Amino acid sequence: MVRFKNRYFLCEITSEDPSCQQLIDERTVHSTVKSVVARMHGDFGLACCSIAFAVKYLNAYTRVVLLSCRKDFARLLWSSLPFITHLENWKQRCPCAFNTLHVGATIRTCQKFLIQYSRDQLQQLLPRCTSEADRQAIQKSLQSCTLLREEQFQTEDEDSENAVEMA
Repeated sequence: MVRFKNRYFLCEITSEDPSCQQLIDERTVHSTVKSVVARMHGDFGLACCSIAFAVKYLNAYTRVVLLSCRKDFARLLWSSLPFITHLENWKQRCPCAFNTLHVGATIRTCQKFLIQYSRDQLQQLLPRCTSEADRQAIQKSLQSCTLLREEQFQTEDEDSENAVEMA
């Protein structure tokens, strides 16, 4: 059996309007991206990208979206993302843009990149803190920016090493 390869696009939705956060949901992002692909590449592009196109992850608070599509048609999707100018939901229109942060072959590589990107964003916020409580909250967030699986594997390895030393 043949395995179909996918590409994952980690994007950030940028908007100057704070009320846009309410309009961001999976259905809206999915329909907006498909309509832009159709507008840029026609029916052929829409058909190619629709085969395995999905919104894998969406965080409306941080405005981060993870899109997936087949590897063969990833360039069609990638070339269409800069032409997204707004999100439209329930006849409300919100001007925005998609900023592509990372393109990866697996969800895990995108997850690792997102953790590093979040850590860098927090590092940039740290010097601009005005109160000590904000500074401590950001430092605590920086310390917690890790993958849970890696922590579990590290503790299991340490436990096995301790068991070998005790024997």
